[in-house]
Amino acid sequence: MPESNQFPGGSQQSLDEMLEKIQQQFKSFQGAPVLILATVVVVAIIFWTAYFTVQPEETGIVQRFGKVVRTAGPGLHFKLPFGVETVRLLPTARVLKEEFGFRTLTTVPGEKSKYNPGGAYKDESLMLTGDLNVIDVQWIIQYRIEDPIRYLFQVRDTAKTIRDTTEAIMRRAVGNRLGSEVLTTGRVEVASEAKNEIQKVLTDYGTGVRLVTVELQDVTPPDTVKPAFNEVNESRQDKERTINKAQEQANQEIPKARGVATQRISEAEGYALERVNRAEGEATRFAAILDEYQGAPQVTRRRLYLEAMTGLLADMKALYIVDRDQKAMVPWLPLGSGEQPSAEGKQP
Repeated sequence: MPESNQFPGGSQQSLDEMLEKIQQQFKSFQGAPVLILATVVVVAIIFWTAYFTVQPEETGIVQRFGKVVRTAGPGLHFKLPFGVETVRLLPTARVLKEEFGFRTLTTVPGEKSKYNPGGAYKDESLMLTGDLNVIDVQWIIQYRIEDPIRYLFQVRDTAKTIRDTTEAIMRRAVGNRLGSEVLTTGRVEVASEAKNEIQKVLTDYGTGVRLVTVELQDVTPPDTVKPAFNEVNESRQDKERTINKAQEQANQEIPKARGVATQRISEAEGYALERVNRAEGEATRFAAILDEYQGAPQVTRRRLYLEAMTGLLADMKALYIVDRDQKAMVPWLPLGSGEQPSAEGKQP
């Protein structure tokens, strides 16, 4: 009997232990999905934060707890997860642009760009010139990032530094010139001077930036004085047109007068040379005749007489010889026809 009483009790205790073990296993089985889910989340976070992609026109700067450890070029790269290493991307292969006095609203490919006019940005574009005139100057600068580490860490706010430096230097360049010069012929010179000075300042600051271009987009007087400025500009254009017309006429008349003067001088010199040569020739001829005359006066006198008569008779058409003893008609000698005179003294 005692053994039979103990058996049922012992069986009940074993059953309770089995149920307790089953409950414990069930509880441990209920915690397994949470553990699996947590493990998946951790792996996903590690995978998500362990790589980064750099685009073709960018450069990646990898920082470990804020310290720069390396740079990464275009492509897929890996880094320490959980924020141990962070990446900052900069467009080092792209030309960046800053606008002053206006803003570009849309730059959709295939469509005309739209701009916000300078009404909201007059504090940037209104400048005082050297002759105390106010003009509205709108310009742009284009630059590239050559040293991304210096660009990020050498200056607190590099973009704002570039804008402030550019505006200050442009105001000084415009303020050193007359307003009419900036509005007309001095625009290229102002842009070139501003570019050189801006690049020098940015290099001294160590910003890691290289300027590509500085270009004045639009230079106009303020809206309130535009009508007066247009009238002055028209008057100046009329003045320049009149001056150019007078200069053109002078360029035509002066060479013409110089040519006529040169021609007259040449003709006078030629005439003088001709008279001198003729006089010298006649003097030489007279001296030669004199020598011959002194050697043979009679012969020379007769030769001179015959030469003079030859020259005189050469211009006559007919010759009449009058003789007081002639009883017949006056003989006629036809010198121009070459015919022989008749016996009666008449032409047959």
